[in-house]
Amino acid sequence: MYKLFWVGIAFLISLASTAQRKIPIDSSYNVNRVYSQISGDYPIAVPAKDSLPANVKATRNLVYNTLAHTPFGKRDLHLDVFQPKSEGLHPAVIMIHGGGWRSGTRFMQVPLAQQLAAKGFVTVPVEYQLSLEAKYPAAIHNIKAAIRWIKTHAATYQIDTNRIAISGCSAGGHLAALTGLTNGLTQFEGGQGVFTASSKVHAIVDIDGVVDFLAPASLNLVRKPDSPDIEWLGGSYSQKPDTWKEASPIFWATKETVVPMLFLNSGYSRFHAGQDELIGMMKEWNKYTEVYKFDVMVHPFWLFHPWIDTTAEVMAKFLQAQLPAAL
Repeated sequence: MYKLFWVGIAFLISLASTAQRKIPIDSSYNVNRVYSQISGDYPIAVPAKDSLPANVKATRNLVYNTLAHTPFGKRDLHLDVFQPKSEGLHPAVIMIHGGGWRSGTRFMQVPLAQQLAAKGFVTVPVEYQLSLEAKYPAAIHNIKAAIRWIKTHAATYQIDTNRIAISGCSAGGHLAALTGLTNGLTQFEGGQGVFTASSKVHAIVDIDGVVDFLAPASLNLVRKPDSPDIEWLGGSYSQKPDTWKEASPIFWATKETVVPMLFLNSGYSRFHAGQDELIGMMKEWNKYTEVYKFDVMVHPFWLFHPWIDTTAEVMAKFLQAQLPAAL
């Protein structure tokens, strides 16, 4: 009995220790740092700010999923909703931030989300687990859970569930493409959150995000052992070739399941690895695809004026055309 008592105490201490562990955070990717890197070459760049338009309502810091048991204890995942104040149902855009699957926050998507909301879309920046906390495929499971949550609460936020798009920037663009191109595939759903709605999306906006890790422009890059993609995928291509292929959105594109896609590109071609091949496939299948290129050597152009303004305009035009309201 005495021995069992101390075993129990040790177990409780272990649980408490686990619950108190802090999630490691890499804050290296942030607007101020990027601005300091580009402002010399691009003095026109002005960081976009969180500024709520008069015709937009914000509901922030909503919990869309709670992970009961993680190495860091109980874990809530959050999202924000920006919705037009006008009556009726609106199309929605799930928005995924970048940062090499390791850094960044959903708050970096807020200025773009606000601009799109002012143009008639319900926009939803989503938090997901980064690589220091959880490796692939945790992020994709998080995002699909967020989509199901949004659809379940669609009436509250005036969302038309037949007009749902997903967008993402850099690593978020990759995740947006992977989410959309795996519509209906059980193996990518995970077991998180609610399942009273599907995670299907009807359009994809990929902003400077790779669609094929195996394309030469990606695979031939010289990488360090702690490269963001190696870290997130749990090993290099030579160590985990099947995982690198599985995590490449292009390999899940089919004539039956592909949805309209918009690509917004910077001047850095390596972020577009596999894009030309995917566009070629979509054209053969007579599926709509569109490309808009910013001729600037600024990868996260969407974080700054004047490029964020053009980004919002191009996205809105594409989404209005590809997510038409029912007659």
